[in-house]
Amino acid sequence: MKRMILLLAVLVLVLSGCGAKTNNETSSTGDGASTTNNGASTTKSWTKAPEMTIDKTKSYLAHFKTTKGDFTVELYTKDAPITVNNFVFLANQKFYDGIKFHRIISDFMIQTGDPTGTGAGGPGYNIEDELKNGHTYEDGILAMANTGKPNSGGSQFFICTGPRAVTILNSNPKYSIFGKVKDGMDIVTAIANTPVAESSDGELSLPTEDVRIKSITIEEK
Repeated sequence: MKRMILLLAVLVLVLSGCGAKTNNETSSTGDGASTTNNGASTTKSWTKAPEMTIDKTKSYLAHFKTTKGDFTVELYTKDAPITVNNFVFLANQKFYDGIKFHRIISDFMIQTGDPTGTGAGGPGYNIEDELKNGHTYEDGILAMANTGKPNSGGSQFFICTGPRAVTILNSNPKYSIFGKVKDGMDIVTAIANTPVAESSDGELSLPTEDVRIKSITIEEK
């Protein structure tokens, strides 16, 4: 399946979906998950979204370690519990470890969370949208990517890094906001400033440097 392209100018940038599948070899793990051998690494996938396991009365921080440096995100547990629960689940499963930032537009956003690195991968399931939760798009905001259709998010997410995110996304909010960078925005900016080339669809967003998530550690407070 071809990656979704946004209609209104840059709006499509953030929305490449998780709906495409590849003909990779999979094997059951016996716990509702499967492991996929894509020739380079082994990635878990599941047949349904995770059960609610976070404590909605507590606060959660996500500590990112990347090849460009470290930053911390405050997760909006009360305002986006389904999305936060999904993110915490995937982080604790080490799903994001080693995944690259596959789409970078310096004055808009940095996107990651796809184990295939193509913009079309995901965890094997989708989650519900949590829109109109009281937050707006601004620098440092963490939000889910999707295919452009309702309830089509999975594992891909983006962090807003510039004025186009503010003007474009707030005029048509389709992506669940579930956190904001608390510390280390300079690292996020450094990632956003990674040199890019044209992608296969002509968008100037394909990083020419390999920038990856080393790990995401969840802290419950």
